[in-house]
Parts: sequence; structure tokens; C-alpha cells
Amino acid sequence: VQLQVSGGGLVQAGESLRLSCAASGSIFKINVIGWYRQGPGKQRELVATLSANNDTNYADSVKGRFTISRHSTENTVYLQMNGLKPEDTAVYYCAAAYIPYGSTRTDVDYWGQGTQVTVSS
Repeated sequence: VQLQVSGGGLVQAGESLRLSCAASGSIFKINVIGWYRQGPGKQRELVATLSANNDTNYADSVKGRFTISRHSTENTVYLQMNGLKPEDTAVYYCAAAYIPYGSTRTDVDYWGQGTQVTVSS
């Protein structure tokens, strides 16, 4: 599975950005796609996930501001980021995994390249 990330950039606080993650290859091997981020001097953290049955999960810090969604016909997942804050500054990574039903597995099987998001105050 290959994950191609696009989007990112430099914005001012309060503005919006949209990240895209296009999945290709053996996509039957995954059923969850999500976004992680790693800010300066911070550990990588989970931002949002979207499952094959459209269940979503968000970090508390982004709830109400970020939305994860998928294209209706293409294997692309988006992260719409509104109301950006300086603390959202980070490298954002697309990630994918196969999580069996009922499993608490949290491992990531595939990573996309990172994209820098910088929010100025």
C-alpha cells in the first residue's frame, strides 16, 4: 500500500488547510486510514481516523475544528483543518492499518510521507 500525501503549508491562525492522502496498491489490506502529527519537540500523536464503515475518531485537541472524510469514488482521504492554531504546527503524516473487528490493535501498517503545516500567530 502506498500513501501519497499532499497539502500543507503556511497559514495564519484562524485560517484553513486541507490535506489529502491518496491510497494505492493493495488497498484491500487496510480498513482504517488516519492522520498523525508531530510538533516541534513533541511526540507523534494521533489526530483523526476514518474506518471503512465510516466511523471517525478525533483527538480532543482537534474536535470541532478538523474533519476527516473520504472521496466518494477515489481512494483518497482528506483532513479538513479549520480554525488553525499555532499549536497545530507540526509535520502531518497519513497512516493506514488493518484493524480486525473488535480488536484494540493500534499499530500502523503503512505510512505516507510527512507534510509540514505551520500556523503563525
